[in-house]
Amino acid sequence: MMLIAALFTVNAQEPAKPVDSSLPVGVFDSGTGGLTVLEAILKLDAYNNITGKPGADGKPDFENEKFEYLADQANMPYGNYAAAGKTDLLKEHVLKNLKFLIGSQYDKPAAPTWQIAAKRPVKMVVVACNTATAYALGDMKAYIQTYNPSIPCIGVIDAGSKAALQYQQTHKGTIGVFATAGTVASNGYQRTLKQMAAQYLGVGDLSIVSQGGVGLAESIDRDNDYFNDTLTKARSNYRGPSLKNTKLAIDTSLLPIYHFDKSYNKMLCEYDPKTNNCLEMQINDPANYVRYHLVTLLEKMRKENTALPLNTLILGCTHYPYMKDIIAKVLLELYNFKNGNAYRYRHLMAAHVQLIDPAVETAKEAYLAMRSHNLASATTVKAQNQFFICVPNTDLKEVQLENNGWFTYAYKYGRNVGENKTFVRTEPFSTKNIAPATFQRFKTALPHVHTLLTQQIVGL
Repeated sequence: MMLIAALFTVNAQEPAKPVDSSLPVGVFDSGTGGLTVLEAILKLDAYNNITGKPGADGKPDFENEKFEYLADQANMPYGNYAAAGKTDLLKEHVLKNLKFLIGSQYDKPAAPTWQIAAKRPVKMVVVACNTATAYALGDMKAYIQTYNPSIPCIGVIDAGSKAALQYQQTHKGTIGVFATAGTVASNGYQRTLKQMAAQYLGVGDLSIVSQGGVGLAESIDRDNDYFNDTLTKARSNYRGPSLKNTKLAIDTSLLPIYHFDKSYNKMLCEYDPKTNNCLEMQINDPANYVRYHLVTLLEKMRKENTALPLNTLILGCTHYPYMKDIIAKVLLELYNFKNGNAYRYRHLMAAHVQLIDPAVETAKEAYLAMRSHNLASATTVKAQNQFFICVPNTDLKEVQLENNGWFTYAYKYGRNVGENKTFVRTEPFSTKNIAPATFQRFKTALPHVHTLLTQQIVGL
């Protein structure tokens, strides 16, 4: 609560103010992964639009709504703040994002610096980030109570937990939580699953195993410390799994099981010129991060002699649904992997592992919250959707940047809470701050979102 007080000054005695239902729905994430939640919201048809009752009516549930999306790209990945001992700094970032969404200004690029431009405040907030939900949802809701309790605030962890427990009612097994290291360290899913389990008949005691997917979300969002498709050899600033990383070691005895794709530069090696063997091996491809972490998860289950087979896997990071097909493919490979004549993992996993994408359940919760607060838009007037991204504030002289224009790792996690500096500017998505390959991924994986983006960004 002291952090909230330091960031915002409000009169807690003011009565709740009515919220304009024509305002946009706000969605935010540490990067572009939360667009998978927005895609689920845009596609949702689970309710009757007139009555609000369950049941599809052939119309998108949010068909009259406009959206405002925020990607805190400059400060991502959020999953690393816990390991750096900076969860208070993470909360500060999240609360500043909240302030941006419910505020009415953004930064407009105007060489050589920025200008302030007007935007619409949002009428509700969907926190499409598992790590932000785990560490700061309570702080966000507490602030909203002091600002205007009429604004709903929805997080993704409850939604993903509900879907996993519903599956467990008819398919008893081990629940896997595949998330960022920060989300796993928070115990957010484990705690929520256990708290909710009593509400689901037949579930009983839970078996839960977790894996922090270091490097996966970062590689999807093209973080230079984990992925750089221009490299051809091992680099010094790499922070993912490797032969030399004792905390995230690539086990050479498991190389046939990892089955890494070594084509092009998807695995980087430092060669011994005498033996031509790899002295160092680094992952440089999102699919290879998936392979490393799923094998690590199953090896953990082997060592712990987990009794119930893995049959449910929560994709506890909004970036991970981009890799859903790869995750399913690798799980099937591992189910069929043999050491000689023996299957290595079949006693530890079901033939079908149900992948839980919390996005759909989050979309449902957002709809119900919107209806219960009487915030459904009554107008079909086509106001503009807006997509914003946080970028380094180059007016701040101390800022330290990589060659690609983003914060260095040391600077990003070396900052401290309460410094009261404008570390980032928040500007619209553009072809200057989002890589072309990322836009292509949106077009393929998120067609509804891509359609909205093309209305904002010239040249897509």
